[in-house]
Amino acid sequence: MAKPLVQATGRRKSSVARVRIYEGAGSFKLNERSLENYFPQPALRMRVLEPLKIADAEGRYDVHAKLEGGGYTGQSDALRLGIARALIELDPELRPALKKEGLLTRDSRRVERKKYGLRKARRAPQFTKR
Repeated sequence: MAKPLVQATGRRKSSVARVRIYEGAGSFKLNERSLENYFPQPALRMRVLEPLKIADAEGRYDVHAKLEGGGYTGQSDALRLGIARALIELDPELRPALKKEGLLTRDSRRVERKKYGLRKARRAPQFTKR
């Protein structure tokens, strides 16, 4: 396999996407699976392809990524951030356009930890009067 043009990492919640971009024809390989196979929902595929659409780079690069942790939504957002960061390494002039669309902002929201004496992070045990 040829040497990747750039590598970048994207994260969201507990998901991590390690993205490599190669010169190519626009194919995706996510954990050895195609984009359509890995993300069957069209909405998630649209989110993943957004940075390439804004950079006008659809069909120009092959994207290979290793995705770990979390669920489909977290992984798709992590992949989206990873692709956006990789595109900036390729062409720094894309930064203002990607930033304007909010594609470079890492969503830092995480699950709040459970507190002792409570059922969840904030949910108190049920109170019985009698």
